Amino acid sequence: MSNWDDGVKNFVKKLFGDTNEKRVKALKPYVVRANSFADAFVKLSDDELKGKTAEFKQRIDNALKDVPDVKLLADDVPKMPGQIRTMKDKALAEVLESILPEAFAVCREAGSRVLNMRHFDVQFMGGAALHFNKIAEMRTGEGKTLVATLPTYLNALAGRGAHVVTVNDYLARRDSEWMGRLYGYLGLSTGLVYSHQPDWEKATGYHLWYQPRIRFRLSARQYAQIAR
Repeated sequence: MSNWDDGVKNFVKKLFGDTNEKRVKALKPYVVRANSFADAFVKLSDDELKGKTAEFKQRIDNALKDVPDVKLLADDVPKMPGQIRTMKDKALAEVLESILPEAFAVCREAGSRVLNMRHFDVQFMGGAALHFNKIAEMRTGEGKTLVATLPTYLNALAGRGAHVVTVNDYLARRDSEWMGRLYGYLGLSTGLVYSHQPDWEKATGYHLWYQPRIRFRLSARQYAQIAR
């Protein structure tokens, strides 16, 4: 068995448990496809690599432009992460899935150039799992911060904003600045939400946000109250 398979097998056990290794077979093709872009992307100039973001956005716009915003679920159905509530949601999910391997490959090449950090295959696997609304348990040092850049970049392309929730204010600020270099290189802006933040400084108009989990819980609670 290859080192790749060993690493993935161990990761899948953390992610899904021993009885669900079949799920790795559903994710592995995305990793293989993402790796197929590596040789071509390493030869791109900085401007060419950065231009991939605009290309992806255009592909998303083209996929959604003629899709009616028809509801598939009633308004009183509780909202869940990744839920398909409209025809546009369905079309968006499909185009993001089609873009995923190439977008992950772009993010990895950008990470190599900007951060001197290259995503491993098992981190591709973790990023794909997160995009498909799975939860991965990873220990300190296993690359959670870098894994998160993959689905965050992909979902930010849709123009709806993407949130990265971390443990506390310190990590939210650190990661927004650290990983923000990668996002900025690819043409995306990064905001920060933290405790006791003044109104004038609150993140608005950004492609993605970093925030501590306590602020996320408060925001979600406030949103629920407003929705009611």
